Amino acid sequence: MTPFLELRDVVFSYDDGNFVLKGVNLNLLPGGKVGIMGPNGSGKTTLFRIITGLDKPSGGEILFRGKPVKGDRKTLSELRKDVGYLFQDPDDQLFCPTLLEDVAFGPLNLGLSPQAAREKAFQTLRLFSMEHLADKPPHTLSGGQKRLGALAAVLAMEPRVLLLDEPTGDLGKNAMKSLERLLRSEMATFLIASHDEEFLSKVTNRKYCLDEGRLLPL
Repeated sequence: MTPFLELRDVVFSYDDGNFVLKGVNLNLLPGGKVGIMGPNGSGKTTLFRIITGLDKPSGGEILFRGKPVKGDRKTLSELRKDVGYLFQDPDDQLFCPTLLEDVAFGPLNLGLSPQAAREKAFQTLRLFSMEHLADKPPHTLSGGQKRLGALAAVLAMEPRVLLLDEPTGDLGKNAMKSLERLLRSEMATFLIASHDEEFLSKVTNRKYCLDEGRLLPL
């Protein structure tokens, strides 16, 4: 079976020569549920940014569905249709006047009509019982509501793979249960970066620690 994502000896360093990633190898098969732990500054977010093309690796190779990921606009556009990335800070992901517009933004850009995109946005918000917040400006929401709203904006695009950077921050008990149900579904394929080992144990089937630039199995 061809992995959705495959990282081969991925290296990343800053201009000052400080290496954050030192030969990271990882594969994510369809239905794979992988958790990545590590202290702040260990490179978890950098790894996700490299996978989505926001940062360029200093060395190594990334393959998506068996094909090398190139840095050209066409390749990255195709990748981002299938790989949904939840940022660590939801304020970086919510920018429209209302939550509904934020969640509908992706489907609109995929070619849905305004009415179809709106219906898709409502449908996705219902996954988290958030439809009553549809007309609220994102800046008025709580931290947990923002995080789920940002996740809804990602899910509305129906990605094949999810990259979730600290998705449990600020979530209450009910929101955590909703997220667990979503991630434990048979079809979900994802990488999660998190400090919450208990949560990762519930939703993943593989866990790693990113330690001094290297990805080590737990």
